[in-house]
Amino acid sequence: MSNIITIEVAYALPEKQSLLQLQVDADSTVEQAIDKSGIMTSHPEIDLAALKVGIWSKTCKLEASLKDGDRIEIYRPLIADPKEVRKRRAEKAVQEGRADKVTGGRPNPRKKAED
Repeated sequence: MSNIITIEVAYALPEKQSLLQLQVDADSTVEQAIDKSGIMTSHPEIDLAALKVGIWSKTCKLEASLKDGDRIEIYRPLIADPKEVRKRRAEKAVQEGRADKVTGGRPNPRKKAED
């Protein structure tokens, strides 16, 4: 069995995605593979101490081991909290009359016809 595995390192910005394929030792960690990829040279804003990483959409630690075919993903921080965005959208719908004031759901069109 070979001591070399092939992996990918991915980092996405709103305007472009970097996807680098490289070969590393089979006992390499996520952090070692990211360093070897050179992605932090082309993206100096990457701070591994502050950003989360994952393998195939599952977060992991920098010390995690790799398997052949893994894709390491470096995640950017969220700009807005998704829960807060949904809450504001629902409040706006209630204010504009597009949502039921009690349930927050869409008004029942049959209920208006019955009244």
